[in-house]
Amino acid sequence: MSDVFGAELPAGWSATRLKSVVTYLRRGTAPDYVEKGEVRAISQAANQDDGLDWSRTRFHKSDGRPATLKGYLKAGDILVNSTGTGTLGRVGFFEGAPDDIPCMADGHVTIVRTDNAEANSRYAYYWLRSRLFQDYIYAVLAVGATNQIELNREGLANAPFPSPPIEEQRRIADFLDAETARIDRAGSLQKRILATLEERERAHLDIAIDELIETCGSVPLRRFVWSVDQGVSPQCDAAPADEGEWGVLKVSCLRPGVFLPHENKRLPKEVPPFRESEVRDGDLLITRANTPELVGSTAVVNRVRSKLLLSDKIFRVRLSPGMLPEFVATVARGSRIRALCASSANGASQSMANIRFEEVKAWPMPLADVRKQKRFVAEVVHDRNKIEEIKPRIKAQLALLAERRQALITAAVTGQFDVSTASGRGVTG
Repeated sequence: MSDVFGAELPAGWSATRLKSVVTYLRRGTAPDYVEKGEVRAISQAANQDDGLDWSRTRFHKSDGRPATLKGYLKAGDILVNSTGTGTLGRVGFFEGAPDDIPCMADGHVTIVRTDNAEANSRYAYYWLRSRLFQDYIYAVLAVGATNQIELNREGLANAPFPSPPIEEQRRIADFLDAETARIDRAGSLQKRILATLEERERAHLDIAIDELIETCGSVPLRRFVWSVDQGVSPQCDAAPADEGEWGVLKVSCLRPGVFLPHENKRLPKEVPPFRESEVRDGDLLITRANTPELVGSTAVVNRVRSKLLLSDKIFRVRLSPGMLPEFVATVARGSRIRALCASSANGASQSMANIRFEEVKAWPMPLADVRKQKRFVAEVVHDRNKIEEIKPRIKAQLALLAERRQALITAAVTGQFDVSTASGRGVTG
């Protein structure tokens, strides 16, 4: 009886090498990106766990012969992310672009093309996604330094492949297509519930802001700005700073209404810190550069550790006594100011946009007294906390569904149950 990674295979199955069942196994090539072109380039960012994200693809400048490109994709190709911790090993399946534009894989994605006489491409896709194979990738096939790991192509070619008869492979693939789709629908429902709660909370926030403006009127934020400063952005280490080390905050430390102090980069020991830009409790921070969706994100620092520094992409705003930082951060979460940020942002690409502080000072603020500001913030926080209480339960459900999905795939591709007679509902992790 054959086995792979210690899992015994049923009678009639064999254990072979991946290279024995593929006709093509190599990486794509670096695209020559253009704004609009005749070939779509699929990167690691586009190759997500839940399928190919076409919004993350970009165009490659082609000479009009896409089929001759290194990395040209055919329907049924399996795509394996091949660089980077947390990204390496992610597996996708290519069935063609939704707009029928020819596609290619970039140089960080490995293409696995099966020999249809030896392996069903969907079965091979599920094998590469199984828990056994994913563990094998990081245990054996990942080479290089911690943050610069790459997939060893020769090791991938020699990796084990459980090979049932081709008709059995097709049955397993069909079974998993149906069962994983059912699990994914359940997961989508949980995500929709969370999204609906988020949308409802944002709608309530917008209504509350509008009612406050209607009652109290509004004035530009500049009326209350006492001072503004920014930090500097020296060359930093990629790793975050440990407790007691100096770190420079990244733009990702801010989301609308949320400050994330762990989003920082360690300042090298030989670089002196610009101490004037150390953040303190109560600081009002605003990102001046980020994606169009996140530029202008505003939050108040709360219970922050020492030795975290502003970068030159974050404004720190000090206000006169008549305007609370928490009130500004809450109002800035509303659709009115988020739309102003998106419309006034400028930049060379859709991946990074900038706003000027003059534009921030024009933000409309309800002219409410401090007592009303405090009450408004308390009510919004109360509504927000209701969602935060529900989130862990939804995330736990999603984690259970993901675990069940993975267990089902692993059991099916190693023949632990007969898919022709099972529904898969009894499989557990």
